[in-house]
Amino acid sequence: MPTVAQSQSTTETDWVSRFADEVIAESERRAPGKPVVVASGLSPSGPIHLGNLREVMTPHLVADEVRRRGHTVRHLISWDDYDRFRKVPNGVEGVDASWAEHIGKPLTSVPAPAGSAYPNWAEHFKAAMTASLDELGVEYDGISQTEQYLAGTYREQILHAMRHRADIDAVLDRYRTKKDPAAGGGKKPQQKKVDEAELEAEAGSGAANEDDGSGGSAGYFPYKPYCGNCEKDLTTVTSYDDESTELNYTCSDCGFAETVRLKEFNRGKLVWKVDWPMRWAYEGVIFEPSGVDHSSPGSSFVVGGQIVREIFDGVQPIGPMYAFVGISGMAKMSSSKGGVPTPADALKIMEAPLLRWLYARRRPNQSFKIAFDQEIQRLYDEWDSLERKVADDSVLPADAAAHSRATGTAAGELPRTPRPLPYRTLASVADITAGAEDQTLRILSELDPSSPLTSLDEVRPRLDRAENWITTQVPAEGRTIVRDEPDKELLGSLDEQGRESLRLLLEGLDTHWSLDGLTTLVYGVPKVLAGLEADAKPTPELKTAQRSFFALLYRLLVSRDTGPRLPTLLLAVGADRVRRLLGA
Repeated sequence: MPTVAQSQSTTETDWVSRFADEVIAESERRAPGKPVVVASGLSPSGPIHLGNLREVMTPHLVADEVRRRGHTVRHLISWDDYDRFRKVPNGVEGVDASWAEHIGKPLTSVPAPAGSAYPNWAEHFKAAMTASLDELGVEYDGISQTEQYLAGTYREQILHAMRHRADIDAVLDRYRTKKDPAAGGGKKPQQKKVDEAELEAEAGSGAANEDDGSGGSAGYFPYKPYCGNCEKDLTTVTSYDDESTELNYTCSDCGFAETVRLKEFNRGKLVWKVDWPMRWAYEGVIFEPSGVDHSSPGSSFVVGGQIVREIFDGVQPIGPMYAFVGISGMAKMSSSKGGVPTPADALKIMEAPLLRWLYARRRPNQSFKIAFDQEIQRLYDEWDSLERKVADDSVLPADAAAHSRATGTAAGELPRTPRPLPYRTLASVADITAGAEDQTLRILSELDPSSPLTSLDEVRPRLDRAENWITTQVPAEGRTIVRDEPDKELLGSLDEQGRESLRLLLEGLDTHWSLDGLTTLVYGVPKVLAGLEADAKPTPELKTAQRSFFALLYRLLVSRDTGPRLPTLLLAVGADRVRRLLGA
């Protein structure tokens, strides 16, 4: 774990340290002597995906650095589980079109997907994320907005917002589309395309529609009741009295109407662009990042900055705009559409430190992709290279900081694989053995005869992650199937050079039976055939000969032109079977 001095020495190159400096200074200015408050918000409207994870990891990494420097920190994660159910996600198991009847209800009032062990929709999707955050070492205080609103926690803030509804309306009006007389009464283009979720959250409450600036006949109200009959938010406030707090609303879905006293009524919430800044002021949030979709002119973060200052007498959090996270071969992720990888999916195929590193090493405004394809092997190679540089103290300061943040937190180190063999090697072995532990142990124990593996526990959990990757992410046509019988036709068609190459390989098996030894052997055979020493430097011609030799071995062993790295494949197949398949 780096010392305070080491953390501060990386300030010029390490984005986390830079933000930690700003957060500590800002917290001491705003709330001296109090815990530093950072925040994230997650909506359990569907699978919480790897893009959403950046909303958590960015403040987590900063909060953890602040903790390492000896400060008390609260990382709040607001579960926006009192938001409306907006649409039925695609690709969610146990969910069909019938769930559309729940659109408009709070997420905690929607049934969980069929077969779930959880009481409602929100808890079902929160559970997987909670487990992932625990595995990733994220320390946080979770806040259910359903619990907050139903308990009346924000009652004074709601009444205050209602008293100042005209002021809020004036702030929002600065960003609404205006009629442009010079354009013949047509609409002036908006500064930002209105987000669908924001429109749905604002419309239907008697509030002015953000798209055209029109309001209900009773004017603008920043509060949306959930219907007392159908539970949906398809309600319109028809009147409100500031003195008595008497509020009347009607539901456009079921026709229900009700009169309530807002000072006693808890079944509703502030609309999103008022709710978010209200919470900033209520919680005293110092740092909270926002996605690029919330940071454009007219978006909720920008508007919220004015509302928190002008309405709630608070200060907008500092924090960066963070870029999107992609998946190799997939488009931008959307949790409401479903079918996108979640942190739980990623943690099935990669260890927690690697996933943390992907978020720690890139500045928040840099987009990056998380690999579920063959690229994961290169990422692991890069990670292992970084580990070696850290071990021999040749690592750059910023890279060392990212590594430290990936492998542990202020609370301690994350679990590690005791003997981290190359991921691509483990994946190749898992591919060939199909999970047979005795065969896996035999092969892995022969990788380095001078220090043989004695138990698969030494290579776990990395081995388990590699096995999961092979079985869940590699298509059937990409799996390796070793031949049962020699390819006699191919063996019979070989010329003298081909037969000699196989003879040299088989002749050297016993003396080269280790990962390093077989690597030397398979690369060396074409060199010897060319009259060169086994350690000769490769030439273009020699590389061509090596590729031809490798292709021959793959065809004879697995009936394909490519496959796992040949040294690993040979170890996996076993010396006796190699001899039989190569015609010995």
